Amino acid sequence: MHTKNQTHEYFHKKTYRKPGAAFAAFCPSQNFYESDRMAAHYWKKYFSSQLNEYLTPKLKWIGEQAAQVMDALSLAADKYPPVLKRRNFYGEDIFEIEFHPAYWQLTGIAVRSEMFRVKWHPKLRAAFQKERHLAGFAPYFLYAMAEGGLPCPLCMTDGAARLIDRFCTEEDKQRLLPHIYTDKPEELYTGAMFLTEKSGGSDVGANLVKATPEKGDYYRLNGEKWFCSNANAQIIFALARTDEDKPGTRGLSLFLIEPTLPGGARNPMEIVRLKDKLGVRSMASAEIIMRDTLAKRIGQEGEGFKLMAEMVNLSRLYNAVAAVSFARRALIEAYQFACYRSTFGKTLIEHPLAYDKLLELAGRYQAIFYMTWRAIRALDAADNGNESEAHLARLLIPMVKRYTALEAVYIIRESMEMMGGIGYIEDGVMPKLMRDVLVLPIWEGAGNIMILDMLRATAKSNGLEVMVKEMTATFRQEGEQALPFLQQLDSLLKEMKELPGGEAGEIMAKYLFERLTQLYAVSLLMQEQSEAAPWISPALDYWKHALLKPMPCRLSACQEAHEAVAWDF
Repeated sequence: MHTKNQTHEYFHKKTYRKPGAAFAAFCPSQNFYESDRMAAHYWKKYFSSQLNEYLTPKLKWIGEQAAQVMDALSLAADKYPPVLKRRNFYGEDIFEIEFHPAYWQLTGIAVRSEMFRVKWHPKLRAAFQKERHLAGFAPYFLYAMAEGGLPCPLCMTDGAARLIDRFCTEEDKQRLLPHIYTDKPEELYTGAMFLTEKSGGSDVGANLVKATPEKGDYYRLNGEKWFCSNANAQIIFALARTDEDKPGTRGLSLFLIEPTLPGGARNPMEIVRLKDKLGVRSMASAEIIMRDTLAKRIGQEGEGFKLMAEMVNLSRLYNAVAAVSFARRALIEAYQFACYRSTFGKTLIEHPLAYDKLLELAGRYQAIFYMTWRAIRALDAADNGNESEAHLARLLIPMVKRYTALEAVYIIRESMEMMGGIGYIEDGVMPKLMRDVLVLPIWEGAGNIMILDMLRATAKSNGLEVMVKEMTATFRQEGEQALPFLQQLDSLLKEMKELPGGEAGEIMAKYLFERLTQLYAVSLLMQEQSEAAPWISPALDYWKHALLKPMPCRLSACQEAHEAVAWDF
């Protein structure tokens, strides 16, 4: 095990042999950006000309790193997860977390991709103010195709920057933000959100960690945080109870914690143990006890949950992008395998059941891809004062968080099955993808929490009205072919108006929101179809059959699968 200062470089490029007659010169993509016709088309369409000029070289670079370098590093960091060093030689408590060198190489690649710099560097932020989330999520998407653990610390870092920018003092901004938009890996500060406690879990209002005033905005925190991901972060935001007389979230305030005090001493926090997780093993999650931990209050007392929601909301979008990225990697692994694997006298993809399955997976992938990037555009517009898009984002972000996580699990499982036994072997990426994706339905609020949040969004915002207006306009513009979807939408809205309150309403809402999600995904595919993207037509055919004519079986063709996957290699 090594520390961050031991920056041993070992980039590893893949080489491929011809294993025999079962394969024909297997040589997969060497650049995930250049191979992905769908993502490249979308970004070129929605980026400004200035952002296209600036970011495209960065995307080509991170696309090459993800395709040729990062797999070896990711597999090593996953195989050798971080370890906790509680004490030094002299018996002093140090609570240091040590990482395999591959972890730091992956961190360096993230910094050099400029996923944070393009959002937070003052000059770049001013230049790309209206598309900052689009700009930051594009390299993150390509990065996450090759590494599943570090996307959590990266997500937390951007979320921490958002809180610093919106709620911290000017002095804190000037001191901390440069460490986030730095282009030097050794200067990077990563962020963390210490939220979960044993007492409550998703019920944050049951949190018990207590904050006692010390001087000015500074407090001492005492109590245990049960699930602290990116436990080695330099910038930590945590909720603690400042008023025990106010129940629930009303008694919680938000605090900034820095593990190193101004004089260089260690801020007292005891790492009890690191979590032995099923997946995302490369990064450190811990149980941490705060013992008079020095913390600075951000905002007013009692505003903690409201302020932290800004970070949680962005984290949910990161969760969705990671799900889409993981699903994309699994789909193209299965697709590339199917194009080269020779079985029963022809390539795997030429068998009807195989190409029909790939067409299904590509259709489902396109649904989550376009919906997630629509949510990113909505957040960009909301941050720039568009009230209608802010209402849409309020509903759409929990919707895509839930939908993408569930679909990604399915897409990865089915892609693994298509590859057969070789897809189950730990030498490849599929087992790690399967383990890593399983946390995404849980992180940042499990699926049931998202249903409740969508219910609140429909009651407290105009998000549903904005979404329905957009869908209705799209379906009407498409004419006769979209009439069945318009009729389904009208029927759905009638049921939603009659939704009862209480427990029955919550149960019914789950199924109504699932239908709404699928209809909105179809409407987005129809919107993008006007750009004559050849991959959308077969995906729409899949969805028309899936939602309107589940039987008899739809007849597909091998060429449709090639078009729907939209991948060159």
